[in-house]
Amino acid sequence: MSRVLCSGPSHATAEIEIVVDAMDRECSSAAAELIHARRTVLPKRLLAPGPDADQLHSLLGAAAAAPDHGRLLPWRFVIVPCAERASLGEVFAGALRARDASATTQELDRAREKAHRAPLLLLVVVDGQCGDPEVVLAERILSAGCAVQNMLLMATAMGFGSALTSGKALGSTALRQRFGLHAGEQALCFMSVGTVVSRRAARTRPTVPDYCSTLGPAPIHP
Repeated sequence: MSRVLCSGPSHATAEIEIVVDAMDRECSSAAAELIHARRTVLPKRLLAPGPDADQLHSLLGAAAAAPDHGRLLPWRFVIVPCAERASLGEVFAGALRARDASATTQELDRAREKAHRAPLLLLVVVDGQCGDPEVVLAERILSAGCAVQNMLLMATAMGFGSALTSGKALGSTALRQRFGLHAGEQALCFMSVGTVVSRRAARTRPTVPDYCSTLGPAPIHP
């Protein structure tokens, strides 16, 4: 942190402003570094140890900082403990069998195995009906996405790898029943967190001009 010392009480305010400005620059630099350090690591590359109880509490606490129009809290997370991974695996296998009656034993086993990856596994659920009906589903999903990103960044800051996974099983009746989803809720994705054992090469990320433009003048109609 840079600090300029000024003589005399008349310069106290200026000194404080300089120190605060330097702190702001350091914080913004650290935030940018953390954001760009986040990478998706496939769940099969995430092993124990995962977050301990305090770290898990901090991860979940980060979600609370997400924007939430109307303060509806339209999302929630369900932790899948180790003791319930086998039953989740059966849900995955059952969902595959329901979609494809010809699924082989090997394919069903691969579906089951997905439930056992990563030491921390959570289901992300969004509620499209709770609270003010004027808050549309898109806003609720956006809020959930912000909550998820906060958690992913916190996991990165803790030194863990993380990933979001989806799949057709998310919409299955068996999964909805297993997680107790009511009619207005939908499963968005699973979140996996753990210690990284191997990484793929980092992908090339888009540049700002790829996704940002400036609104031009309104067209002139004759």
